[in-house]
Amino acid sequence: MSLLGTRWTLHGDGRSVRPGEVVAPQERLAWPITVGVGLQHVVAMFGATFLVPILTHMPPATTLFFSGIGTLLFLVITRGRVPSYLGSSFAFIAPILASQQQFGVAGALGGVVVAGVVLAVVGAVVQAFGAHWINVVMPPVVTGAIVALIGLNLAPAAKQNFDAAPVTALVTLLAIILVSVLFRGIVGRLSILIGVVVGYVVAVWRGEVDFSKVDAAAWIGFPHFQTPSFHLGVLGLFVPVVLVLVAENVGHVKSVAAMTGQNLDDMAGRALMADGAATVLAGIGGGSGTTTYAENIGVMAATRVYSTAAYWVAGIAALLLSFSPKFGELIATVPAGVLGGAATMLYGMIGVLGVKIWVQNRVNFSNPVNITTAAVALIVGIADYTWKIGDLGFAGIALGSAAALVIYHGMTALARWRGTATDDAVEPMASARGERA
Repeated sequence: MSLLGTRWTLHGDGRSVRPGEVVAPQERLAWPITVGVGLQHVVAMFGATFLVPILTHMPPATTLFFSGIGTLLFLVITRGRVPSYLGSSFAFIAPILASQQQFGVAGALGGVVVAGVVLAVVGAVVQAFGAHWINVVMPPVVTGAIVALIGLNLAPAAKQNFDAAPVTALVTLLAIILVSVLFRGIVGRLSILIGVVVGYVVAVWRGEVDFSKVDAAAWIGFPHFQTPSFHLGVLGLFVPVVLVLVAENVGHVKSVAAMTGQNLDDMAGRALMADGAATVLAGIGGGSGTTTYAENIGVMAATRVYSTAAYWVAGIAALLLSFSPKFGELIATVPAGVLGGAATMLYGMIGVLGVKIWVQNRVNFSNPVNITTAAVALIVGIADYTWKIGDLGFAGIALGSAAALVIYHGMTALARWRGTATDDAVEPMASARGERA
């Protein structure tokens, strides 16, 4: 294995994966098959990665460019041991939209850079001291509350787009729901992408799509790059996103380790630093912040191919696609109605993902510390409470995240001081019933 992680050994005969086996990150299949798997990863990330710049009114081609660059950088920094695609993070949608209203696109990009720097610093600390302290600072009740409030905070934005073209939005949402329930495997996992395509066709039929910019765009050209500007007021919007990115990255590393049977604990810090560096690059050039993609974990689980060679293919393919301005303008024509239907599902999924964290970790809401932490944080986030100190403003996501951390650790410290603390932060294990987390 080279320092770049690009020396793969051939798995078996290179043509098949025997039952019970997986293609490890340091292995690969024959190159034609590897290329095919890599292109599947591009398809898997496509819908979600493009929805973020469309929803935040940023150039899709530029986001795709930095997504590809970020993926290749991630593979290099993790030395080819952690297979992952870095796509656009939904956690950035709310802070980008909020900061654009006051500081414009450049100000939002500055916030992306700041978030990336903080994430990289956290990664360096994890690499030096281990990841165990993350669970101490961010137990499941706190992590779940923060993830949930980020998704639910976006509900008004979804409704606004839905109201712009209710018929198209409803068709898009129904298509996503039907595909997810009628199909399994890769098709089912691409339900959002397929639903957007169906909604787009309906929008074209209803005359809601403007192709003028597509016709004027060149087939080949550079993405549109833009430099950031930095404002103190964006800190409260973007720093809480780091907590979500930490949880996503660490969870991704643990998932890959579980599925491949490899110990990747020493890679958690590198993964965080890599995502932080990729997010900084994206912010500097006009792209959206990145994160490790669960959509691509689904592809790996379906194919049993965890080879990082396939992700090199995916990253390079994304880069090539980003050099077509016509392709980027075509993606940008997705109308508000389609976005409203897709966002209704996407933002809700982010909210429910927080609940999933609670369920999987058996958070005990009979414990007053847990229920108070979640209750206050959710209301602050959903209602979008705001607080301004001079030029520095804190909105619902920042205040909700802070509330979750302060309330949990504050109540826990007070309970220990008073001797009223209990050890029932989680429900009793269900192993006696043969259940798994």
